[in-house]
Amino acid sequence: MTKLRKAVFPVAGFGTRFLPATKAMPKELLPIVDKPLIQYAAEEAIAAGID
Repeated sequence: MTKLRKAVFPVAGFGTRFLPATKAMPKELLPIVDKPLIQYAAEEAIAAGID
């Protein structure tokens, strides 16, 4: 079996459902507890073995 080497995170859009929080920063960088939202996804990909 071939090991996965890449991950794709679909993080497009304007984030209008999160206004006014997304007025100053993109939704994928919004802090959830202590880390940006996108960091949780990246850590899960790494934990799953994706380089």
